[in-house]
Amino acid sequence: MTSVAMKVRVTGRVQGVAYRHWTRSRADKLGLKGWVRNDVSGAVLARLEGEKSTVERMVSEMWVGPGAASVRDVQSQKAKALHHDGLFEIRP
Repeated sequence: MTSVAMKVRVTGRVQGVAYRHWTRSRADKLGLKGWVRNDVSGAVLARLEGEKSTVERMVSEMWVGPGAASVRDVQSQKAKALHHDGLFEIRP
């Protein structure tokens, strides 16, 4: 099992459409650790940590998001694994 961490930035109509709650729900179902938050730029930022194939699947699903979202772009880059304890969280 290969554990990885990714920083993700999602742009488009992603704030005010339950994107953070959708992200937490999907991450919990996939067994990922990390967090998601809104950015002052209007983007949604996330840090995903878990099995490589599962993180890649989540990044791919973030192109769709919840029904009311309209995703323009998803940028991801590798990050240093922090080995988060606990559940995936929504940050202010």
